[in-house]
Amino acid sequence: MSGEIKLFDSHCHLDMEAFDGDFDAVVSRAAEAGVTCALLAACDVHSSFEVIRIAREVKRPDLAFLASAGVHPHEAASVRGGLPRELEKLVENCEVAAIGEIGLDYYYDNSPRDVQVDVFEAQMEWAERAKKPILVHLRNAPSRNAGDAYGEAMAAIANHPNLSGGVIHCFSGCVDDARRALDLGFYISFAGPITYPKASELREAAAYVPTDRILCETDSPYLAPQTHRGKRNEPAFVREVYEKIAQLRGVRLDEFSASLWENGKRLFGAV
Repeated sequence: MSGEIKLFDSHCHLDMEAFDGDFDAVVSRAAEAGVTCALLAACDVHSSFEVIRIAREVKRPDLAFLASAGVHPHEAASVRGGLPRELEKLVENCEVAAIGEIGLDYYYDNSPRDVQVDVFEAQMEWAERAKKPILVHLRNAPSRNAGDAYGEAMAAIANHPNLSGGVIHCFSGCVDDARRALDLGFYISFAGPITYPKASELREAAAYVPTDRILCETDSPYLAPQTHRGKRNEPAFVREVYEKIAQLRGVRLDEFSASLWENGKRLFGAV
């Protein structure tokens, strides 16, 4: 007998312009799809303030929002002189559940790699002081030999034993990458690409990750699942990610979603 479906979208960007025209409708569709909690991920100083504002102001009995604060590797050059005090103080807000998204992106190289590494290190130190988990963005260069973001990030994380854990968001690595992250105590979050026909390596990783260390997300407005591919993504579509992974693992959707709800609660204090 099936039970209640409670979905947690562990990473979305509802502060972006893509949602300016129908924000309220997007939130309502998410709740109707069974999303009961969503973590709003920040990308820079401005969006850190914005996601906290949304989490504070948008109050519904059926859908709660958490927020993060941090600087994406694309924007690392904007804080190369050091993290602004105004950013670091944001963790004092009760809505802030994590530091992020932070990490390394060697695919686009929108910020110099040495700057990305420095800012990643600085934000991990900040997370240690704040006792918050981290949301980690990782993307390798088109050829891994030209830039191994996963390998470098795992080595850097290992040098910060006082971190309060974290999650590799929108996982795009292989089983070995997942194993290294799990060995460091991290969670692995999967997004829309898990539903793409050619994503066999991702599906192998999703089958490998233990149930108590897996999360699902949309990363909306990006990376819509296969049935909406090429269109704007939104939190309601996280259900397709849950359905695909539950199918891969041979479990009922309600059982799988209940396990991931507990995972989100454990890592982020989800309500």
